Amino acid sequence: MIKHVVFFRLLDEAEGKTKAENARLIRDGLLALRDKIDVLRSEEVGINIPNAPRTDYDLCLTCTFDRWEDLDTYQFHPEHQRVAAYIGRCKSSRAAVDYEYE
Repeated sequence: MIKHVVFFRLLDEAEGKTKAENARLIRDGLLALRDKIDVLRSEEVGINIPNAPRTDYDLCLTCTFDRWEDLDTYQFHPEHQRVAAYIGRCKSSRAAVDYEYE
């Protein structure tokens, strides 16, 4: 199995919305991918607590896939690309780790 973990730090304001509004929109957009990308085995999206230190990330995505090729399929899927484009306009930084586990 493959685990894909991504952290996003969001801008205080982007696309005419607050950080909290964008976090919810991004969460909802990512979770909607469950029904659109069949190689996605599981997915969780968490929004950090509002009073977290400013050094923390704002949003965490965790996905699982059967194979590395499935992660590639997910990343290049048009629906994922659409959500990723919105995230790109709202984020100030991103960190990710992809790893294999049993």
